[in-house]
Amino acid sequence: MNRLWSRLGARTAAVALLSAGVVGGFQLGDDRDQGQHLSEAAGVEQVALRAPQVHPMKEQATEYQEKLHDAAVAEAAAERKRREEAAAASRNAARAAAAELAEAKAEAAAAAEKPYDGPIPDSCAEFTGNRQIGCAEMLNAGFEIDEFPCLDKLFTKESGWNHKARNSSTGAYGIPQALPGSKMASKGDDWETNPKTQILWGLGYIEGRYQTPCKAWAYMQDVGWY
Repeated sequence: MNRLWSRLGARTAAVALLSAGVVGGFQLGDDRDQGQHLSEAAGVEQVALRAPQVHPMKEQATEYQEKLHDAAVAEAAAERKRREEAAAASRNAARAAAAELAEAKAEAAAAAEKPYDGPIPDSCAEFTGNRQIGCAEMLNAGFEIDEFPCLDKLFTKESGWNHKARNSSTGAYGIPQALPGSKMASKGDDWETNPKTQILWGLGYIEGRYQTPCKAWAYMQDVGWY
């Protein structure tokens, strides 16, 4: 009996030790799993800590700098446009001033060619008789209406616009006082009686020798004949 109880006790003790070992193994395995999980979690936290963090204030500062840059670029473009427009306006003003000066010089030169005082006729309708014919033919010859006062003074001094006027001392004849009068036959056989024929010849003579009636009148004032 003692041996039987001894064997039963030994077996019971062995079973108890085996059970304790199994339980311990399970617990050790759980502890290892938990340790591994803790290590992995710690690693994740360390990675998260090492990852670069963008501070909200830094983002705002970057956006502000970008806005300042864009504003500076826009202001520079606007200033460049203002300068270009100012330069263009200055050039246009200079051209306009130069044009006005040239026009004034041209007007002064034209006025200098007209050695007479008095109004410029608006049209040939202001005249009658041979003067009206002379005005119309002068325009047909290509002269401007402002030349007629000179032609009027010239032919008034020569013949008083009388197409039958004759200079007894020289033999000059007609409105332009052609010398001899037969020269006017180049404009028509009726040169002795037709004022238009005489005027056409006189205008051709003036243009060929003096260019304009006003230049012919200026010459006559200087030397007494044309």
